Amino acid sequence: MPSVATDPSSATFTSKAGIAVTNDGERHIPSSKRSDGSVRKEIRVRPGYRPPEDVELYKNRTAEAWKSRAGYGVPGAEVLSVDKDVAASNKNTKRREARKKAALAASDEAGLEIDGGDAIGHEPKTMGTTQANKDTTAAEPVDAGTEKEKEAKKLSKKLRQARELEEKKEKGDSLLPEQFQKVIRINELIRQLNSLGFDADGSKKEKSREGPP
Repeated sequence: MPSVATDPSSATFTSKAGIAVTNDGERHIPSSKRSDGSVRKEIRVRPGYRPPEDVELYKNRTAEAWKSRAGYGVPGAEVLSVDKDVAASNKNTKRREARKKAALAASDEAGLEIDGGDAIGHEPKTMGTTQANKDTTAAEPVDAGTEKEKEAKKLSKKLRQARELEEKKEKGDSLLPEQFQKVIRINELIRQLNSLGFDADGSKKEKSREGPP
């Protein structure tokens, strides 16, 4: 059935897709001329059909209004954010200044040396250093003596075990290879004890008795 041309001026509105709606509710695409001069016939649109271009016409207007409003943000929020940034910057500046003052105060208390080795408001720093050196020097012999005693105890224990194995061997008992090696090292253990200043029984030698092994 051929379509009847409709006067475009009788349409109430035209959608984005180019569909014109007349006063009686009919929907059609008006006729138009092609570039070659021929006429494109009017096309009727069946009821209920909605092209994708016209979907936006049915969006919730309230939701669209809220979306556009959200782009502007909450009134006063930007100013508040700027104020917070300024306040935070001021706090950081104050903290840095406080740390600098504390560092300077600590330097003064430590007695920084200037020309001539004098300290500001305090005794020269070298006195404390000298005392610390004395304490360290005095502690070194004590530590060395303690280490010698520990080593002598270990050697004395090994020597005692080796002599017990030697007695077993003299009685005719058979020894394992590792036990026999301990017996062989008896003289070596005695020499090590002598070099540390101890007798073969593990007791410390008197100065008058000390001599080369």
